[in-house]
Amino acid sequence: MPDSKTGTLVPLAERMRPEDFDRLHGQDHLLGKGKILTQLIESNRLVSLIFWGPPGSGKTTLATMLARLFDLPSTFFSAVLSGIKEVKEVMARAESHRRLYGKPTVIFIDEIHRFNKAQQGAFLPYVERGDVILFGSTTENPSFEVIAPLLSRTRVLVLQPLSDEALGRILDDALADGKNGLGGRDLTLDPAARTLIIEQSNGDARRGLNTLELAADLAGSGTIRPEHVQEAQQKRMLLYDKNGEEHYNLISALHKSLRNSDVDASLYWLARMLYAGEDPLYIARRMVRFASEDIGLADPQALDMTLRAKEAYEFLGSPEGDLALAEAAVYLAAAPKSNRVYEAFGNVQQDVEQRPHEPVPMTIRNAVTKLMKEVGYGKGYAYAHDRAEGTTGMETLPDRLVGRTWYEPGPFGFEKEIRKRMDWWAGIKARLKAERKGEEP
Repeated sequence: MPDSKTGTLVPLAERMRPEDFDRLHGQDHLLGKGKILTQLIESNRLVSLIFWGPPGSGKTTLATMLARLFDLPSTFFSAVLSGIKEVKEVMARAESHRRLYGKPTVIFIDEIHRFNKAQQGAFLPYVERGDVILFGSTTENPSFEVIAPLLSRTRVLVLQPLSDEALGRILDDALADGKNGLGGRDLTLDPAARTLIIEQSNGDARRGLNTLELAADLAGSGTIRPEHVQEAQQKRMLLYDKNGEEHYNLISALHKSLRNSDVDASLYWLARMLYAGEDPLYIARRMVRFASEDIGLADPQALDMTLRAKEAYEFLGSPEGDLALAEAAVYLAAAPKSNRVYEAFGNVQQDVEQRPHEPVPMTIRNAVTKLMKEVGYGKGYAYAHDRAEGTTGMETLPDRLVGRTWYEPGPFGFEKEIRKRMDWWAGIKARLKAERKGEEP
């Protein structure tokens, strides 16, 4: 359908954008009796809002319908295409409009997270005075991407990926609509093709409608079949942004699956990240970290395994090197787990922060000059290799920390052996300390 303004074809997804809430499918947690948007509408009170959700979940649609419903002037911007200078000019006009007519202007900023902190801060005085009602849409977590002063002056609406049922209703509407949709083309949608579009849409209405439109063009007339959908959607692309929240969601899923000793889930999340285009060396680095943090000395080979997997990937590259990462993931998931060293070192660091200047015992100071030796550096030092036991009863902690323990081996894997060794050394040291003090063991 030609656009009356530009003369170009308007995509089906844009033509089918709902103009009223009755045609809106999905996001029932925001609409309906007692829900937040319904309350705003019934109270005739519109506030600044941040619409946070995945692509194609209805962020722009909701913002457009709210501005229209409240009969307020509105201006839409893309943070990717518009500069802050342009936005400030519009806000200045909004300030004049409110003074003249007593009505705020709705300023909708798509991808608001693309503006930096200073740029976002420029909105604050206009929002505070009520010159504008700010609508911002973002696919990123506002907690990380929107400055705190702006967040405190807005309500965040969390949109969910559309359900299969909602996507199906959207597709059915597009097929039936003779004005904006495909209703005048004598098309039917094969049930298997319908299911395929829904599955490949991944909760994204825009993606589903774009696929339907292209599949319809391929079918011409008659029935849209699965092969048309498959040709329209050459390769299913997983939702992923290396710098966005989904990046952190997926690496978190991998890390927690490894920690939970779930081999199959670990392989799945690893494959998801590789398929989506994640840097394999980033994954390798995270697995090296995991080996130290979550396995530790329960299986000292885990760290070596992950480092060798990293080297193998660097040597082979993809796809051959991916298998080395898979082997490491299986090994890490199946390994005994212990975070005892991780916790112990964290506790040591806290003590160091609280007491950063505890003096080194004179006994273990190095007397590199005559003066140092004269004042007692190294006095009483006992060389461990001179003793048959391979250790001494000498104290090596600062005086005020003598007796302090940080590391307690866990009950799994190699740490059981470490516990035996520590207990063995502790027994010998206790005897030698008693001897050092001239006491009986």
